[in-house]
Amino acid sequence: MKNMVEVRNLKKRYGDKWAVNGVSFDVKKGEIFGILGPNGAGKTTTLEMMETLRPIDGGTATIDGIDVAKDPRKIKYLIGVQPQSPSFQDKTRLTEVVRMFAAAYGEKVDPMQFLRDVDLEDKAKSYVENLSGGQKQRLSITTALVHGPKVFFLDEPTTGLDPQARRHLWELIEKVRDQGISVVMTTHYMDEAEMLCDRIAVMDNGKIIAIDTPKNLIKSLLKRGFKKEQQVEQANLEDVFIDLTGKGLRDV
Repeated sequence: MKNMVEVRNLKKRYGDKWAVNGVSFDVKKGEIFGILGPNGAGKTTTLEMMETLRPIDGGTATIDGIDVAKDPRKIKYLIGVQPQSPSFQDKTRLTEVVRMFAAAYGEKVDPMQFLRDVDLEDKAKSYVENLSGGQKQRLSITTALVHGPKVFFLDEPTTGLDPQARRHLWELIEKVRDQGISVVMTTHYMDEAEMLCDRIAVMDNGKIIAIDTPKNLIKSLLKRGFKKEQQVEQANLEDVFIDLTGKGLRDV
């Protein structure tokens, strides 16, 4: 399968500290690729270099064969970006937001179709300021996709969301992947990474220290002799919460 993203020996330096120090990985077409790591590991900086938001100090990153550093303008048309904290003008209706983002790329779209895809059709005439956190995240996803990108970047997309909104966002991310779009995401939630990601890179101190599928990473740990007290449960507290408050998406 074709590599949509190729990163080779990527580096970023701040003063005497290497925030990203020789990172290399590939992302295939239609793959969800997760980057995990503690705070300060270099995850967001790695994404921002690939998104043309920060200059690259060393190494290369290419998207669909185009060098990020050499042709950042072309890259911007190939990627969609959902920031950690999306921000929109409060006194703007959702249909207008979608149209504005599309116009920025020279595209004319049907706003209702895009809002329908993220279950915001009934909020089409609402102002952004009246949306819940989960609704703003879904709006952010649809505005990042109005120009038909080949790669979609998400930085900790479900932080601060309740369980229903979080699981609904997982479904949306899977739908994006199923359209053949490559997804690169960071997250601090291990269950989220295990559920969504086809492959995972674990970062620490600016370097990738492991990269594989979630299952293979777990198997590797067990082969090294890792053991913990086993307690198999048919459900967890999140399942209880969703069962009691309703499985459907609720935005209040």
